[in-house]
Amino acid sequence: MLKLFGAVLIVLAGTLAGFKRAAQYADRPRHIRGLIAALQRLETEIQYGYTPLPEALRRIGMQSKEPLKAFFATAAVEMSPPLDRSAEEAISKAMEEHWKAASLKGTEKEILRQLSCTLGTSDRSNQSTHIALALQQLKQEETVAREDQGKYEKMSKSLGLLLGALIVILIF
Repeated sequence: MLKLFGAVLIVLAGTLAGFKRAAQYADRPRHIRGLIAALQRLETEIQYGYTPLPEALRRIGMQSKEPLKAFFATAAVEMSPPLDRSAEEAISKAMEEHWKAASLKGTEKEILRQLSCTLGTSDRSNQSTHIALALQQLKQEETVAREDQGKYEKMSKSLGLLLGALIVILIF
């Protein structure tokens, strides 16, 4: 009886691990879309609202969903007094704290890092150009993420179950 209970737990753990991995594949396109929407709002705030960057990031954080909400809120706090960090430092700090909560990969992180180097250091039109470039790159990554989701989401669920069953077979 105890062996059967242990076997069920192992299969259940493998299945849950597979479903967790599949959820990451499903969340990545959604998080990229959220990041695209946030950067579009940032471009609007900079270009037409003449909003200071810390205030724009704070507003975007309030409008975004988690985990991007915490990311932009942290960046805004880091740029505001008394810390007064540059956009590059503030976004880097926010990435350190909140990146693991998002289902985003290193390519999206690199796109944001490159964008942060130009935010707040040039005029509005130049910043708008860099944001447009980042948006274009993120849209390409969203396409790749959707393809990955289609390929690997169902497979991850199945592999989790099968891996759990394999472990049970090998142990017993």
